[in-house]
Amino acid sequence: MQNREKIVLIPTYYAKHLAKSIANSQSLDDQIQIVYPIGNSENQESFPDGEVYTRLPLELVNDFEGRIVVLHSGMPNPNDGLIRLQMILSILSRSKARVEVFFAYFSYGMQDHAKHDGETNMARDIISTLVNYYNVEKIYLLDPHFGGQTWLFDYPIVQVSAVPILYSAARQDYPDVIFMAPDAGSQRRTNLSGTEKERHNSFDVEIKWGEEFRSSVEGKVVAVVDDLIETGGTMVMFNEVCKECGAEKTIAVSTHGVLLSGINRVKSYFDHLYLTNSIDRGEDSNVDTSFLIVDAILNPSS
Repeated sequence: MQNREKIVLIPTYYAKHLAKSIANSQSLDDQIQIVYPIGNSENQESFPDGEVYTRLPLELVNDFEGRIVVLHSGMPNPNDGLIRLQMILSILSRSKARVEVFFAYFSYGMQDHAKHDGETNMARDIISTLVNYYNVEKIYLLDPHFGGQTWLFDYPIVQVSAVPILYSAARQDYPDVIFMAPDAGSQRRTNLSGTEKERHNSFDVEIKWGEEFRSSVEGKVVAVVDDLIETGGTMVMFNEVCKECGAEKTIAVSTHGVLLSGINRVKSYFDHLYLTNSIDRGEDSNVDTSFLIVDAILNPSS
């Protein structure tokens, strides 16, 4: 018999669009109640000097003993967002609730290992702080940049992927599309084949490919799949290689639209962009993740 325990979902400031999408969709289960943080006396969630403000209803702090899931998206302002998330978790640490966090987009996910002495694995540091300081019992990650790394198994993490629904959306328009990955990291996350990316320095990147790649894309509709769009540079280089190899059309598929400039750049080169609403990018966010979020919360597995 399914557990019908009441679950409270608290969206942080940059995840309000996701909460509204969940509330307006058929994916919202009556087991889940959405509660928004409260602003200050002027109903604002920040002060004129830029400091943020957050308050939660007292009943959540004093009386609620069930599950509370904080829904967070780390863009468009990752630093501001992390402060807001920490404030909510600090308040909830005084409650009797079992607290979880769902990251629709995990900021600092690209700083996932120390490449040089004097650096830190910031992605792991954030997760460790949430678990060991704020006593977060479970962390959901939607297509994190560091997905598949072994250190994730040290924490109570549930990895959720929007890739299947992105594939489905692309296939509705392009039934014969083939999906490929532009570099080793994307190939690790998606198990797709593709090209190789060689970085000569921080600014000079080269895409390498062979005749086998040419024969696989020639005359085809090719979708490049990557977890995020920042500058869009890797996707654009992949697009140029596909065109050089005779691809009929190219489309872009991504979970996270990190930078608007990168999104616009990708749109100018590709025939179509499929992008989720993990970050609020208006009409460019054409693939909804509402049911993924709800399903993961209702059916957690680690």
